[in-house]
Parts: sequence; structure tokens; C-alpha cells
Amino acid sequence: MSYQSLRPGTLLSPVPAVLVSCADRDGRANALAVAWAGILCSDPPVCSVSIRPERYSHGLIRDTGEFVINLCGQEMLAALDYCGVRSGRNEDKLAACGLRALPPAGGLSFAPPLDGAPLQLCCRVQQVVPLGSHDLFMARIVSVQVRGDLMDEKGSIDLVKASLVAYSHGVYHALGDALGFFGFSVASPKALKRRMAQLKPRP
Repeated sequence: MSYQSLRPGTLLSPVPAVLVSCADRDGRANALAVAWAGILCSDPPVCSVSIRPERYSHGLIRDTGEFVINLCGQEMLAALDYCGVRSGRNEDKLAACGLRALPPAGGLSFAPPLDGAPLQLCCRVQQVVPLGSHDLFMARIVSVQVRGDLMDEKGSIDLVKASLVAYSHGVYHALGDALGFFGFSVASPKALKRRMAQLKPRP
């Protein structure tokens, strides 16, 4: 199999498409679409978002030390895209695209979760690392909020029902069918059949 060498670039794909919400110290909320978000550590839970210094949200997060990562379902796609191409310096983006900021949760004082988001990761900044075009905000996840309709009778999160959105180099995608689960390659035939059945979308 042959390969072609390309210049270095940001070709990691797909990535989650999320709305990062924040606010100033007077409670004026804003949201920014971010494709460069990820998990850095599981214990303690630490995540990161990369934001250009010239973005309006960068200054808000730098000042308050707080933000919320709102995972987005397909019903939030238009709002997600809008918050990626417009600036909160010039308008109230939340009002413009029909988003509602909830009161800060999980011990945060400023950053609001967004109503309707399937999952909300409430984060407190631990370190900011300038990298070049973007600054990396490393943050402790201090609380996770889950939309009530995504919890099943066993207390598990039904992420299939969340209809989460992914981003791949300028194009949004719906997540497809589940192909497996962690450890499926070594699971017994009985466990494999049972677990795969659980991963099928519910009618």
C-alpha cells in the first residue's frame, strides 16, 4: 500500500463539535464553537480546548478561569455553526440563535451551561499554554450535567439518543451505527451478542 507525504497539518479527524460557553464577571454570556477539544486525563478529570487569542471568548475565559463544554446534538447544529462564524463582541449570539444560558452549575461562578445540550462539562482552568495560532486551556472538569431524557432505567447515559455531532475538516457529520465497544475483540460470543444488541438505536 502506497502513501503520499503531505506538509504538517491538523488532519486529526473526526473531532467533537462542541459549544464552549462562558461569561464575563457581570454575567453576560457568550458561546463559541470549538472543534479542538479533548480529554487529557481521567483521574483527575482534565480536558482542554484550544482558542485563538483574538476570539472574544478567549478573554472572558482567561479572566474568569471558567468555561462549559456543551456537547451538541443534531438539533443544535445551526446554533453551533452560527456561534462559530459570528463574534460575541458584535451581538448577543445566544439570543440570535435561540440558545438559553442556565445559571452556573457544578461550583462555577460565571460560566453558564446551555439549555438543551445533551451533556455539559463544567470546567475550571488550571493552565493556559500559548502554542502559536491558538492558546491551549487545560481545565479540571468539576461537574458533568446530563440531560434527563438521556438517562435510562439503570442510571446509564444513552449517548445514541443524544444524536451527537462530529466535525471533519469543515464538514459536520452525524455519528453512524455503533461498530463495537471497548474490549469487543476479546469478548465472549455471548457477551458480544448482548452488548452489540444494547448499542443498537432505540425506536
